[in-house]
Amino acid sequence: MDNIYEEIDENVVKEIEKAEQEIKEELNKVDKICFQNSLKVLNAFHKYHVSESHFMESTGYGYNDIGREVIEDIIKEIFKAEDALVRGQFISGTHALTVTLFGLLRPNDTLLSITGKPYDTLEEVIGIKENKSSLLSYNIKYKQIDLIENDFDIKLVKEILHKEKIKVIEIQRSKGYSTRESISIHKIENVIKEIRKIDKNVIIMIDNCYCELVSEKEPIEIGADIVVGSLIKNLGGGIAPNGAYVVGKKDLINLVAERLTVPGEGKEVGPTLGINKKILQGIFMAPSVVASALKTAILTSKVMENRGYEVEPKAKEERVDIVQNIVFKDPNKLIKFCQGIQKGSPIDAHAIPMPWDMPGYDDKIIMASGSFTAGSSIELSCDGPIRKPYIAYMQGSLTYEYGKLGLIEALIYLDKKEER
Repeated sequence: MDNIYEEIDENVVKEIEKAEQEIKEELNKVDKICFQNSLKVLNAFHKYHVSESHFMESTGYGYNDIGREVIEDIIKEIFKAEDALVRGQFISGTHALTVTLFGLLRPNDTLLSITGKPYDTLEEVIGIKENKSSLLSYNIKYKQIDLIENDFDIKLVKEILHKEKIKVIEIQRSKGYSTRESISIHKIENVIKEIRKIDKNVIIMIDNCYCELVSEKEPIEIGADIVVGSLIKNLGGGIAPNGAYVVGKKDLINLVAERLTVPGEGKEVGPTLGINKKILQGIFMAPSVVASALKTAILTSKVMENRGYEVEPKAKEERVDIVQNIVFKDPNKLIKFCQGIQKGSPIDAHAIPMPWDMPGYDDKIIMASGSFTAGSSIELSCDGPIRKPYIAYMQGSLTYEYGKLGLIEALIYLDKKEER
């Protein structure tokens, strides 16, 4: 490695190389899952005979868009589901979750979250924070059950299901800006089995953001009814320019489609405006890109743990999503680390991110994201609320090599910012 790092602090290089030696086994595990998921994706492309004609552009109403249809066939195949809705008309994962909730719930229905309070941006959607357009404004009730030691409170879930009729159970797999751990497929499978003993008809909805292609299975395979996620996270492979997906039972997908578009038209409309090729490329590259993000997260975890920081998950622990927590317990260190990630990014590396009042959040947010697609979480990024215990939420990287370089820059910036 002579001269490769000639402009980088030698101590940081040694720190990175030491950590890499310590995580060889974990990186190999990621490669094995990546190969399995790559085969799954390739088989889906072959099954539906993807061809250049599927790159076509539709405008206007978007009738008979064969590219859109094949994309949705591929996604349902990857997830082992009955149907899928994959659209650029979704502006974010939060938007897809919102449309799904409004599609599934009716006045006087009850939504139950069994992973505690959902992600901050859903608070006004649900009505936890007052909003005249919330579910609550339509008299849709909301209850939540907090996790116990990072697992489901199955006893309380069963008690509530015995006492009252719940229409939708929501499970958020990734931690969001909370301090809890993300939820594994195994834990979800266990709680679904217990739920089905009491209620076979309650709709189990999974917020799958940050979790796609991290594990060998997806939530539909272990009993979930409907799954939602973003295309500017894992499944878009860093190529899809926008959009989100909803996948699951056919009747539920139809309800969501009619809420996104028009009752009576549902999935039959929606122009793709030339993004079919990018979405298909993104799906094709997703297993490899997710693997790079996971490797970057594992390396970051080991390096920061070696430095004495509290990290979650630890380098040798099971990975559920691409998100890596680093607990700084100091707002200045959190800010410095994020600024270093920005400096190690390809786009706007010269910019210095500062905490700001980001829409949808109560606390100021520091966000580093020098990405090709605005807000893309599968590209290397790092963010966090300026509140105790001052946690950095780092995720993404299109390649492991770029992730490593971003981490090196963040470490140098964290250590020597005053000299730079």
